[in-house]
Amino acid sequence: MKMNWFDYITWILVVVGALNWGLVGAFNWNLVTMIFGMGMITQWVYILVGLSGLYVLYKMFTMKKK
Repeated sequence: MKMNWFDYITWILVVVGALNWGLVGAFNWNLVTMIFGMGMITQWVYILVGLSGLYVLYKMFTMKKK
């Protein structure tokens, strides 16, 4: 599967979201909030992570099988 720049960005955001949830679950420590504070930027990061997850899910189900 050949990935373009958009695919790379979405994968990075999905990994950031997964790591953040892992840290919240294990240590009750929110990395995104620690970096950006409790403002609009944090909300946009969460929205972009969620949209990236949906995009990756879509790509997974629409990939051509070889």
